[in-house]
Amino acid sequence: MDQNNKIYMEEDIPLVSIIMPVYNSEKYIGRTLESVISQSFNDWEIIIVDDCSTDNSANIIKSYMNEDKRIKYYKLKINSGAAISRNTAIKNAIGKYIAFLDSDDIWHPEKLSKQIEIMEKNDYNFTCTDYNKIDDNDLDLNKTIKADLRADYNRILKSCPGNSTVVYNSHAIGKFYIPNIRKRNDYVMWLQVLKVEKYLYGINQTLTSHRLRENSISSNKKSLVKYHWNIYRNIEKLSIRKSIYLIVYWIIKSILK
Repeated sequence: MDQNNKIYMEEDIPLVSIIMPVYNSEKYIGRTLESVISQSFNDWEIIIVDDCSTDNSANIIKSYMNEDKRIKYYKLKINSGAAISRNTAIKNAIGKYIAFLDSDDIWHPEKLSKQIEIMEKNDYNFTCTDYNKIDDNDLDLNKTIKADLRADYNRILKSCPGNSTVVYNSHAIGKFYIPNIRKRNDYVMWLQVLKVEKYLYGINQTLTSHRLRENSISSNKKSLVKYHWNIYRNIEKLSIRKSIYLIVYWIIKSILK
């Protein structure tokens, strides 16, 4: 049955839908799923969309599915990229809140409980948190990225939140889908949300660990300049002057890091 056409009883609908694209993540996917299963907050579903992995990712995921029915798995017919995978997962999400988790990142045990509590208490529709960086072996690299307490569209043009830290209220502001671009598609999504919701609220607690991998898409800083230019000029329709300013800003920011 098509997920979108299924009729759910209210008690069957999870409060949080977790969006996870996967491609060849056999080395990390088990650890990532364990970090979700170990959450102190239990009212969730995780929607995994496999972008035609050629390794053992599918078998690992299915072994967890056999133990936990909150884990949903879809596989694309052809390799299509992270944007299509994310959009497919979002289309099938039924929770009030939509959270995002990359297949190699790790959530801390209190991540969902603390973030959802703060959102509901303060009526926030769009939030992110601090996160730290780890290496391939889960070693803490002693680098923590702090979230802005309140960021608008212009601020996020200069400071992208960690993808695996973001949660938004889909019942209040709707679902958001992203254009089919290979890199920085999550960044484009946050900019879209901020055209509807005025602020992204930051929670200054480290609740996610972002894994640094040498072969990851985001690790190639030079190619990101091209993708930023495409975002600013062709997607966001910013002026040439503002686009150049933002590109220079990101280059300087990267050098200073």
